[in-house]
Amino acid sequence: MSRSSYNPFDQPGLNESQPFDQSSPFLDPPRPLSGSIPDRSRASTPRDDAPILGHTGSSDVLAEGDLAKETYAGDAADYAPRNAASRPLYKRPRILLASGVALVAIVIVAVVVPVYFTVVKPNQHNAVKGGTASGSNSNGHGSGGTGSGTSSATIPVQTAVTTGGDGSTVTMDDGTTFVYKNPFGGFWVNNPEDPFDNSAQCNAWTPPLNTTWQWGADRINGVNIGGLFVLEPFIVPALYEANPGSVDEWTLSTLLAQKGQLESALEDHYNTFITEQDIAEIAGAGLNWIRLQIPFWAIEAWKDVGVDGNGQQVAEPFLAKICWKYILRLLGWARKYGLRVNLDLHTIPGSQNGFNHSGKSGSINWMNGPMGIANAERSLDYMRIITEFISQPQWKDLIVIFSMINEPFMAKIGRPPVESFYWHAYQMARGVTGTGAGNGPMLAFHDGFATPAGWANFLPGADRIALDTHPYFAFNGKANRDPVNTTADGGNGQELGGQWPLLACNSWGPVMNTSRQNFGVTIAGEFSNAINDCGLYVNGVNGDTAEDSAYGPGCSYWEDYANWSDETKQGLLNFALASMDALGDWFFWTWKIGPSSTTNSVRAPLWSYQLGLQNGWMPPDPRVASGKCQHFGANLVAFDGNFQPWQTGGAGAGNVAPDATADLAWPPALANVPAAEQAVLPQYTPTGTVSTLAPPSFTMPGVTVTAPIGNGWTNPQDKAMAMAPIAGCAYPDAWDALDAPIPAAGCQPAA
Repeated sequence: MSRSSYNPFDQPGLNESQPFDQSSPFLDPPRPLSGSIPDRSRASTPRDDAPILGHTGSSDVLAEGDLAKETYAGDAADYAPRNAASRPLYKRPRILLASGVALVAIVIVAVVVPVYFTVVKPNQHNAVKGGTASGSNSNGHGSGGTGSGTSSATIPVQTAVTTGGDGSTVTMDDGTTFVYKNPFGGFWVNNPEDPFDNSAQCNAWTPPLNTTWQWGADRINGVNIGGLFVLEPFIVPALYEANPGSVDEWTLSTLLAQKGQLESALEDHYNTFITEQDIAEIAGAGLNWIRLQIPFWAIEAWKDVGVDGNGQQVAEPFLAKICWKYILRLLGWARKYGLRVNLDLHTIPGSQNGFNHSGKSGSINWMNGPMGIANAERSLDYMRIITEFISQPQWKDLIVIFSMINEPFMAKIGRPPVESFYWHAYQMARGVTGTGAGNGPMLAFHDGFATPAGWANFLPGADRIALDTHPYFAFNGKANRDPVNTTADGGNGQELGGQWPLLACNSWGPVMNTSRQNFGVTIAGEFSNAINDCGLYVNGVNGDTAEDSAYGPGCSYWEDYANWSDETKQGLLNFALASMDALGDWFFWTWKIGPSSTTNSVRAPLWSYQLGLQNGWMPPDPRVASGKCQHFGANLVAFDGNFQPWQTGGAGAGNVAPDATADLAWPPALANVPAAEQAVLPQYTPTGTVSTLAPPSFTMPGVTVTAPIGNGWTNPQDKAMAMAPIAGCAYPDAWDALDAPIPAAGCQPAA
């Protein structure tokens, strides 16, 4: 991510598009695609058997000023401790069909017509209609797009189920075509009569969507879709360069609205930044998951979030609801190519971390300060609405993880409020879904920038919760000028990478696998190739000088990948492979970085998986990472692939011992609030109308969709009202309230 945030794994000794070539000259030492990839890596075991690849056989929180992004401080001693074996070669009917399907598709399928959404083609590119969230706050605080609450379509008729593998031709919504490149046995599926068909498979070693994901045996090799629906400056710099003064989506939206361009500019971005071909390329790169960032304003934005210091009413400027139809379209593409989804609620009312990717940079007003509880109450509503939608039968096998909140800044908020919120959010979500495998998604909670070890034994017995951590070296506050184009530490003395590959293995591998033993499912929701903080807007729009960069002078080299040497690329590739092996279950940040409008080039290339594939510093097959850490001689903690049954929805799931939650009161006491005023903090009241995320509709002449599409709400017994402002309460600005006086009365709900 962008970033003036910080990194849990930061330092030595820490224990805690265009078609791309499917080969790379920088895979060193040679690891041919048969016969030599280790059966297990001690850092990330077990790896799946693969029919294509043969093989032989101080949890303390930092002070706010100590960091630049996600950084732990400490040595190995700071990391105090907190099932299924490798699966046999595929025994699934779909796998037996895969190779035949690919051959048949090449012969038979000339053109594939996507069927998921209605397309119109103004200005030579498609736009999606409908699919907005329905309902609004009963006090008039909801705002945003209009429409029937469904997406509609006018497309050429295609009634037969079509499918294709490597070499098949895909025709996109705008009529352009591309050739699907997937040498790993993956195949796409297009079923007009059942657009929720889950039989696609991204590659031969990953189960199709209609087959259960086996936690610990199946491993996540994923990529983030950053910058599409949450517009971070360093991912989409051209939008910010065109609007001087914008530093986050709040200011960008404000400036675009003043020009009368808010809806047109953002819809154009939603419609073009990530295309179907991107999703196809992700599957073709041997990846099997995406982590998709969405903002809360996909549901609604409020016209009145309180008054500022000048007594002026404050409205959230975000383009509300409009992105939802594009989110649905992208989910349809993920389904088509067999990619599972980790849906990440990336922004939170009031800001959970003060970073630009939370919606507004500046102060933290979620679970912190006078409006901390009110913002938390509102965020729970949005989490509930999303949980209801993704737990429907049409979506639960596609969206397998729900990351409920991204990167709460626990160093500022404090651990007790964050833990209390997580417990409260867990209860809400499982109240919607019920407990046990198949009932709703895995719920992922970010570590709050504390060490994963600090979460050992949190909520024992809880049904399917995962710990999400985001390890970066880039934001540890150090210059990180150690070269990557020199001989790698460890290994055979013939590889490049300098200190970086072994450092990734030793810093991250033990921490991740110890957490899998002592907490349960643990994933790296973000990591990147950034060994330093160089790159346009990586430190924010106003942090783009040598003085602002920890790296100091010389960042221009890292912004200009066209001049990187082969040695630099090989070193970065080895760092990427070591990182993947150490982390085990991971999502690279991010798939695509947009070009700067001033240079027409990508100026943060260390963060682009796609660019690395095209230019040789990312692996065309991520399985090559298996065994890298062992090869470099890392100090590893083995993971045997076994979780406790309750951790993955088995026996005992949902039986949380009362003493494990005795201290998790709701609402908890908040920081930056005097003790005497905790009881009178402003709150909202459950009297509002609940918004519902609308399902897509499929309007295709000559085609009858026979599959039920759902109504956006899986649990008809969930009839609670939404939070709404209390009439007569003089709320301070919910996004900037830390120094505001707490209203004397009238801001607590009736008993």
